[in-house]
Amino acid sequence: MRADRLVAALLFLQTRQRVTAAELAAELDVSERTARRDLEALASAGVPVYSQAGQGGGWSLVGGARTDLTGLTC
Repeated sequence: MRADRLVAALLFLQTRQRVTAAELAAELDVSERTARRDLEALASAGVPVYSQAGQGGGWSLVGGARTDLTGLTC
């Protein structure tokens, strides 16, 4: 389910300073294209994520932004 992947992608971004689409794809067991689409979806939804092209580039959260999912209850 895509929502699961988006939350997983966000949590993965929080654990690393910068990730490549290939690293995220491997973590989520999806294609690199799907990983890029998910990262772009997060950015479109207002999550402060940005990409940097080139050697040593990748995707990062702006200023080390963090999310707190403690509002979820079962």
